[in-house]
Amino acid sequence: MTVTSAASEPGDRRGAFLLLGAIILVWGINWPVMKVGLGSIPPFWFGGLRLLLGSISLFLVAAFRGRLTLPALADWPVVATVGLVQMAGFLALVNIALLHVPAGRSAVLCYTTPLWVAPGAALFLGETLSRRKLAGLALGLAGLLILFEPGSFDWSNRPLLLGNAFLLGAALLWALTILHIRGHRWHGSALDLAPWQQLTGALPLLAVAFLVEGGPDAIDWKWSTLLVLAYNGPIASGFAYWAAVAVTRRLPALTSSLAFLAVPVMGLTASAVALGEHPQPALLLGFLLILIGLVLVEYKPRKPAA
Repeated sequence: MTVTSAASEPGDRRGAFLLLGAIILVWGINWPVMKVGLGSIPPFWFGGLRLLLGSISLFLVAAFRGRLTLPALADWPVVATVGLVQMAGFLALVNIALLHVPAGRSAVLCYTTPLWVAPGAALFLGETLSRRKLAGLALGLAGLLILFEPGSFDWSNRPLLLGNAFLLGAALLWALTILHIRGHRWHGSALDLAPWQQLTGALPLLAVAFLVEGGPDAIDWKWSTLLVLAYNGPIASGFAYWAAVAVTRRLPALTSSLAFLAVPVMGLTASAVALGEHPQPALLLGFLLILIGLVLVEYKPRKPAA
């Protein structure tokens, strides 16, 4: 989910850190949950229903708070970008990839987004690409190379190859959305726009699901299916999005952005426990290099006081 960079505002720091822990737990655990859910829900139906349930929960929250309004005309471009590119496009690629790629590996690849944001910000937003950021990019790319293990990778396995490519493509879509958000001049708050963004992403996914995967009878409706949707809609989409916005507004941007890197760690752990996935040494080493690279890219040294 997209969280806009915002200046820290006064608030309950202890509560913010509790929310941060909840986000890491909810999004990390969701990787094996999504893997299980895709056994009974086709990819496009899964993404569309998840966003639809998330948008309904956020609309209810907005109505309860008396803030249910249409976005300003100037905010519709960012609503469309987040809804169609990041949410719909991202979930479509991730869900298809999870059919062929282990959940833990998928979590690592999807959180390489900052590696693609840094050069994009330098190219389109005029941000400085320092030596530290270049070093971080180099380490991150080296980690990706190790993670792929090109010497032992089964290049003839087309579904596995496409799955890994889709995960990197999902990270790139997230990065492109972040670049738009950084350059956008906001009128409504991120939380006010969130239900409209999720609804904008849900509608095309549901339309494609009807055309490509058939009607709702394509879903294997059972109790586990309902539990997966209940977790992914109101909790992993609705609650986690709201919590991420709250954390970003209460804590310094650096603190929150680096803390979110704990999500793939939780994803690897949850996948090992729930699905019996045992990370290979190359995966752990590649993830470590990517993590160090992301820290170098995201880290901003404090300026000395005047």
